[in-house]
Amino acid sequence: MKDGIGLVLEGGGMRGVYTAGVLEYFLDNGISFPYVIGVSAGACNAASYLSGQKGRNKVVNIDYVSDPRYLSWQNFRRNRQLFGMDFIFDEIPNKLVPYDYQAFNQNSTEFVVGTTDCISGEPIYFGKSDYGTDLLTVLKASSSLPFIAPEIKFGGRTLLDGGISDPIPIKKAQTEGFKKNVVILTRNEGYLKKPSRFSFLVNRKYPDYRGLQSSLRQRYQVYNDTVSYLKKEQQDGRVFIIQPNLPLKVGRMEKDPVKLSNLYEQGYTDAKLLSDDLLKWVEEA
Repeated sequence: MKDGIGLVLEGGGMRGVYTAGVLEYFLDNGISFPYVIGVSAGACNAASYLSGQKGRNKVVNIDYVSDPRYLSWQNFRRNRQLFGMDFIFDEIPNKLVPYDYQAFNQNSTEFVVGTTDCISGEPIYFGKSDYGTDLLTVLKASSSLPFIAPEIKFGGRTLLDGGISDPIPIKKAQTEGFKKNVVILTRNEGYLKKPSRFSFLVNRKYPDYRGLQSSLRQRYQVYNDTVSYLKKEQQDGRVFIIQPNLPLKVGRMEKDPVKLSNLYEQGYTDAKLLSDDLLKWVEEA
């Protein structure tokens, strides 16, 4: 891609396998970017894309999803977390499906991971110069969903899921100088969030985090405002969006490998079908 074009990745839990499919197509066809920013599952899938490990996201997110250490109520009863965060961010990348840290570090692409500060409730972004060799810790923080995962300490801050405060970090990419961006979403066009039915639990769960309380309550509005902003940016030619055509049959906590494989293939196919349009859009940059 041209130097001025960035890649922005939404999160979405297991819906992120759609993004994994798109990124696999990018890998197969040598499509790269000078700047990548993502939150939660989007950031996690970007990591394997940036280390150039073809097929790794599929193995990690689909082949291992049936393992109770990955996602289960057993994890929640034992550690108060549905996703086995130590299993996902330690055992898998360091033992079972080794992550190529060397290839990642040699990649010149700037990779920014979004998180949420529990005290202020504001988005906090970490680039390569910030996390250094602690990439997995920052990815873990960005993926730590409220209520079902513990807060993560890093850089003197207490952090949770990046999707809380900045679910689609397009404006951060733009402030970094990337005025045109490819954006991969994990929801179909027209999707909007509704206010959470569980807002009454926020104060009880996080009594000391006033900023986080506010961000969780406003999450739906921030998401909807961002979607509206993206539409305008798309109309003005500054954003190229890749997203599912239809409402997904895969939820944030999906464990069915068949459904996940289908969504992965959908992402790959969508990227392939849009490749000519993407190339034309890039050439107009």
